[in-house]
Amino acid sequence: MICGVLLLDKPQGLSSNQALQRVKRATGADKAGHAGSLDPLATGMLPICLGEATKIAGELAGARKRYRFAIALGSRTDTGDREGAVIETLPVPALGAQEVRSVLARFLGRQLQVPPMYSALKRGGQPLYRLARTGVEVERDAREIEIGELVPLTVGAAALELEALCSKGTYIRVLAEDIARALGTCGHVARLRRLWVAPFESEPMQTLEAVEQACRSGATPAVLAADRALPALASITVAQAAAVRLAHGQPIASPDPRLAGRVRLYDERGRFLGIGEADGRGGVRPKRMFVLVAGGGSG
Repeated sequence: MICGVLLLDKPQGLSSNQALQRVKRATGADKAGHAGSLDPLATGMLPICLGEATKIAGELAGARKRYRFAIALGSRTDTGDREGAVIETLPVPALGAQEVRSVLARFLGRQLQVPPMYSALKRGGQPLYRLARTGVEVERDAREIEIGELVPLTVGAAALELEALCSKGTYIRVLAEDIARALGTCGHVARLRRLWVAPFESEPMQTLEAVEQACRSGATPAVLAADRALPALASITVAQAAAVRLAHGQPIASPDPRLAGRVRLYDERGRFLGIGEADGRGGVRPKRMFVLVAGGGSG
């Protein structure tokens, strides 16, 4: 049974779920989940958790991400990207590189952002984008996001190309609209690519075609061990008897009683058992434990 994280280079034109389902079918995984949706327009890194690794998908969804995107200035669309209908046009003022940098600096740090109507957030069980397609607009609560970097790559007469390092929950379409407005015009996303999702900044991606071809030929596509997604968590190794207790949902004594917070758990063979919660008083409770299978991506 395949288990681990596959770093897909999502192609343009597919939703994240469509890409996920194709990977799941190709690999024969019993379970699959993606970490952080990408719009059909967008390309780039989509971590897909397979098998038991679906239990750590939430860890990746909350990770920092880096994007490269282009803003078409002078027109705003109902979806915030080039796939929508134009609903506003404005002249584009002459923009200099220094002026653009000065405006971008205002967007750095923590801030509140209102999610767009064209999003997968739900209201009354319905995704907002379905309501938006029927012309319905509802109020959305602002969410705190953080922009760590916002770098201009090119400044043109009617377009900007930027790179952004941002926290979870950041909608690049909204950011692009806000930047255009701050520059004295309006705009929408013309191109969007996710360069990486932490902690996989330096890891290569695989195309969907390469994954499907590998599976058709009987090979196994490159899959990272699930614990590679959790480098920030301290790790502890437990004896076999303690591993059995954890697997049955029972707490154990910590080999390091000073540890507090979530920890990675390993057995004496180096196999990744899952995530536990150390209480800082010498105890560890199981939180998300893996069912170990032969060849499961652990360690």
